[in-house]
Amino acid sequence: MLNNKIPKKWFILVTLALTSALLLVIASTATSIYLYGNSSNNIKADAAIVLGAAVWGEEPSPVFRERINHAINLYKNGSVKKIIFTGGVGKTHQPPEAIVGKNYSIVRQVKSIDILTETQSRTTHQNLKNALEVAKTHQLTKFLIVSDPLHMKRAVLMARGLGMDAHSSPTPTTRYRSFHSQMEFLSRETYFYFVYLVLKI
Repeated sequence: MLNNKIPKKWFILVTLALTSALLLVIASTATSIYLYGNSSNNIKADAAIVLGAAVWGEEPSPVFRERINHAINLYKNGSVKKIIFTGGVGKTHQPPEAIVGKNYSIVRQVKSIDILTETQSRTTHQNLKNALEVAKTHQLTKFLIVSDPLHMKRAVLMARGLGMDAHSSPTPTTRYRSFHSQMEFLSRETYFYFVYLVLKI
């Protein structure tokens, strides 16, 4: 009877230890994602790559607008020479995200010749992969990745995985302001960060 209790006790201890270790890894990763998104590289690059987000008809959604405005500021202060907008059609009968971003920027005095687009992607990885193909045709090699702060670590990791000289440039403001929305976004990003580490997608 004593022999039966010892294995059971060790099983419980090992299970608790593994669970604690897993929770620690998740917590430390979530913390690193949060901290990474709150740091920015004050450097110059050939182009800003704006990761796609939803559009509302002919207008960018509030999330996408934050990203576009940040890219416009980078362009106007001389941090980048070009802006590459990414993103295809999300819903039927709506223009591609990249075209909405381009049109919004032209109205705000960004020269159309300095705007590049790709309109086929639907995911972050596709955004970056397609943007890289566009960049290669224009001899652009150094990039600032523009997205929401909590999205930055995974996005830059993906970009560098594609061989890009990529640097973080999170939006200084975000639509994810409440504690609930930030925790929801952080939880999602932590999950997809691990998915990318394992599956590279």
